[in-house]
Amino acid sequence: MSFSYRYPRPALTVDCVVFGVHEGRLLVLLIRRGQAPFRGDWAIPGGFVDVQESIDDAARRELQEETGLTNVYLEQLYTFGAVNRDPRERVVSVAYYALVRRVEHQEVAASDAAQAEWFPVDELPSLAFDHEEILQTALARLRAKVRYQPIGFELLPTKFTLTQLQQLYETILGHEIDKRNFRKKILATRLLKPLEEFASGRHRSARLYRFDRSQYQKLVKQGVNFEI
Repeated sequence: MSFSYRYPRPALTVDCVVFGVHEGRLLVLLIRRGQAPFRGDWAIPGGFVDVQESIDDAARRELQEETGLTNVYLEQLYTFGAVNRDPRERVVSVAYYALVRRVEHQEVAASDAAQAEWFPVDELPSLAFDHEEILQTALARLRAKVRYQPIGFELLPTKFTLTQLQQLYETILGHEIDKRNFRKKILATRLLKPLEEFASGRHRSARLYRFDRSQYQKLVKQGVNFEI
């Protein structure tokens, strides 16, 4: 039976805040818009959802089309629906945030993005639409969630030292962490697998570890909470 709506419908978009870490700084990947509105301005990667695709598929597609990134950690964040957030028409956007190991991915501007570039989260240019609000919401979510879920490992190399792990948390949270307490807590989680490999340091070699994802899944089923 055919059916038609009697009411106007807003357009639906997705926007993706992409975080990465480099040399002790938390970065976000932005694209320079190649089309109006806000042509030439910096923005979060994103675009319109096709009628025949899910919003998750749309987020992955837009991320690949505008930045070249694939197979990254991607999580739905929040829905932004202010009436005048887009000058073209009534647009509702479902926002996501992604976590990227920069050494494993090569970003390339594509589609309607004229340029893709990483920026420190504390040195951002002016952003198009309401993307400043979206980005700050994503940053708050990341800083909160990294304390109770091990998502920070998505930003580290597969093999890492305890010092690198602590520096990652300090970078995300924006403040120093007591070394002894941090190591005690993180080792007590039983989520780090020590390797018979060492990284050369300035004074002595440091043992390498990797995140034990299967162990984390077992602990989740047992009701054990991750907390830093």
